[in-house]
Amino acid sequence: MGLCVYNTLTRKEEPFVPAKAPDVSMYVCGITPYDETHLGHGRAYAAFDVIRRYLEYSGYRVNYVQNITDIDDKIIEKANRLGKTIEEVADTYTKSFFEVMERLKIKKAAQCPKATENIQGIVDLIAGLVSSGHAYQSGGDVYFDISKDPAYGKLSGRDLEGMQAGARVEVSGKKKSPLDFVLWKAAKENEPYWDSPWGKGRPGWHSECVVMSRKYLGERIDIHGGGADLIFPHHENEIAQAECCGKGDFVKYWLHNGFITINKEKMSKSLGNFFTLSELFKQFDPMAVRFFLIRAHYRSPINFSPEGIKEAASALEGIKNAYEDMAFMLRSSKNDRSSVKIDVENYKLKFISAMDRDFNTPEALAAVFDLIRAYNENRFKLSSEDINNIRLQLEEFNNVMEFGLREKKAEVKDNISDLVAQRAAAKKEKDFALADKLRAEIEAKGYIIEDTPFGSFVKKKPDGAISGPDTKVPACRTGRSAPWGKKTGAEPSGSGKK
Repeated sequence: MGLCVYNTLTRKEEPFVPAKAPDVSMYVCGITPYDETHLGHGRAYAAFDVIRRYLEYSGYRVNYVQNITDIDDKIIEKANRLGKTIEEVADTYTKSFFEVMERLKIKKAAQCPKATENIQGIVDLIAGLVSSGHAYQSGGDVYFDISKDPAYGKLSGRDLEGMQAGARVEVSGKKKSPLDFVLWKAAKENEPYWDSPWGKGRPGWHSECVVMSRKYLGERIDIHGGGADLIFPHHENEIAQAECCGKGDFVKYWLHNGFITINKEKMSKSLGNFFTLSELFKQFDPMAVRFFLIRAHYRSPINFSPEGIKEAASALEGIKNAYEDMAFMLRSSKNDRSSVKIDVENYKLKFISAMDRDFNTPEALAAVFDLIRAYNENRFKLSSEDINNIRLQLEEFNNVMEFGLREKKAEVKDNISDLVAQRAAAKKEKDFALADKLRAEIEAKGYIIEDTPFGSFVKKKPDGAISGPDTKVPACRTGRSAPWGKKTGAEPSGSGKK
């Protein structure tokens, strides 16, 4: 049947048919760089990294664009508080963002355009909406008139009359309707501004993505992604602007990832219960954090806990250990015949079948672990050719999920190597009491030693905590303790963009 994706717009899974296959246009809303990158960001961009990688694995050429909102109220507030320019604040946190994404092995977008680099395009878009009667000027600001868009609410499924009835009455009286959203903001004193037909000001949040996606991807996008918290109002407002310009459908497939939660509560900056990735990386291997994020289905919520990351780290270590064991066996074994046969292709087909069902990473990873289990149970019965085929298949899976398999393996410490050599000598002299003592000493230092017909294989014990089993996760950024608690089936999902 091929790849099917869940489309937020239609609320169902649909066959994936890009407009100009094998090319795929993909736009994912980026960060507003006013603070450090947090785990909610990591969840969003890890999810779409796997989606992008699988599309590429499936033979598509993906043109991936991810914007940077480098002009925003929060950036201005932060700059004023620190006595810096908005450029300095935005550049600092943008650089930090890319550094963190690199540690998570998230592939960089083909284009990362900034809002401030596209002001003229935004002005042109707004001018077109004013000219067509879809927007109006009021007190130096420009607003989109949602009453002129009969399709408004189609993405979120919200009823316009119900929204209007429940909306807060605007104190300023600038808007025709409380639901009309700002396209252009008149400049306030000591704020950055640009010239426009409506006076000095700056763009609102919702226009930039329309302008930049069109600039780099064309009038119609195959995939537009982001956190579920962006469905309304941001993505709804993008559709309104793009499609009221008379250009037809804006996006074919809308994809949204789930929230990170703590005790059923969304992790976000506004709630003050978020954790920066740089803080978490001081305590946990970044690849363990990545694996924690991608092992859940991208649309499902993830309840965060240190135990969850440690469980993910242990599972990831199992993949890496098997991969290294295969290298050891290929170096050591001279077996050119297999007494059992592992159907590697069958595991590949299971992986593809899972990913073709809306990027079902839990089932895809189950296929990976089933292959590893089959290998572990039969490793001494396999020929070198069969072992190599399994190792190559793991590398294929790695191209999609990114387990970090091709990283240079951490060398076993010299003192451990010495203990292993002493143990081998003790076994040769049949001093098994000393051999057992040395094994215990090796294991106490965090290593596992396995005796095989081809020699002793030494590997690190699985543990995602950099500082050891007593690792403590940093406090929330508000300074209060993390309210861990039991795992929950929390509410749906989001990105923490703002």
